[in-house]
Amino acid sequence: MTVRSPLLITPGSEQVRATIERDGLLADLESIGATVLANACGPCIGQWQRDDVEKGTPNTIVTSFNRNFPARNDSNPSTMAFIGSPETVVAFALAGRLDFDFTREAIAAADGTEVRLGAPSAETLPAEGFDPGESGFVAPAADPSTVEVVVAPGSERLERLTPFAAWDGSDITRLRVLLKAAGKCTTDHISPAGRWLRYRGHLTNISANMFLGANNAFVTDRPGHGVDVRDGSIASLPDLARAYKSEGIEWIAVGDENYGEGSSREHAAMEPRYMGGRAVLVRSFARIHEANLKKQGVLPLTFADPADYEKVRVDDSVDVVGLADLAPGRALSVVLHHADGTADELVVNHTMSDEHIAWFKAGSALNLLAAQKRH
Repeated sequence: MTVRSPLLITPGSEQVRATIERDGLLADLESIGATVLANACGPCIGQWQRDDVEKGTPNTIVTSFNRNFPARNDSNPSTMAFIGSPETVVAFALAGRLDFDFTREAIAAADGTEVRLGAPSAETLPAEGFDPGESGFVAPAADPSTVEVVVAPGSERLERLTPFAAWDGSDITRLRVLLKAAGKCTTDHISPAGRWLRYRGHLTNISANMFLGANNAFVTDRPGHGVDVRDGSIASLPDLARAYKSEGIEWIAVGDENYGEGSSREHAAMEPRYMGGRAVLVRSFARIHEANLKKQGVLPLTFADPADYEKVRVDDSVDVVGLADLAPGRALSVVLHHADGTADELVVNHTMSDEHIAWFKAGSALNLLAAQKRH
């Protein structure tokens, strides 16, 4: 019996691939018509070039991956993605139908016989342990100074990084509110995956996806868009941030509860920093994203009073005050200067340690490490 719908297998790592090949599981999957993909998580986060369905065509996929927001797997927003166990995925592929109840129904084989699928059973761990497979480690040069990293001029996929600027010792003032994210704002809303992953080595190009999935309280009918306070026009958030940056206008992002939940995506912190973001002020952070912002020299701040989120207006000019006394456990002040001449002063908290504060002052964790190495 072979599959009636395409079945793609992602081993996830060389160790998993080598182990299932040794134990015969890989051959079993290939024998029913499965296609084995690269030993990586790429297909899960969007590096999947589909040739069977044109973009825009409604279709359905069932995966055993962990997330299923629109366009995550194949960059097609018309793909309806559902999540099931690995056994469920295989059963649907064998049946070729989504309305198949594999707990009660039989599958008709090519020769007319009927096959019923038994309840899945397997060892918890491989009886012979894990096979590490082939190592991809390449030892660094004994003398790193002899290594020249060459990036082709005009490359779309690789770009040399320029260190972020160190803190100048002053309070951060006159920030514009790029957006006020309403509700869920995950790392996938901040830096969508899919087709953008080809630019992971090019910060300028991948930053064109920044906040494209975010729901902005100031532009409720168009995700990924914001208000240009210079003229009141509506623009995509990456375009708006880039325009602000070109004019020397720095900005702050405001968020709701559990801002930045999801996978640990460094670009969701690197892009705002690169595009002129100096601080992120939210009701609460997802832990990993908060840590990533600290690494990039962005101030991750939380409202002492979550209700203060409502006080942020689209045309505010924002000051972060008290940075000369920045210390672990010591609150800061954020002043919202409203366009009508009034102002609100808010108490904001942070979770920065002495080490994190050193990162902020240096401009990023990498800047500090480079400076320590020089000395």
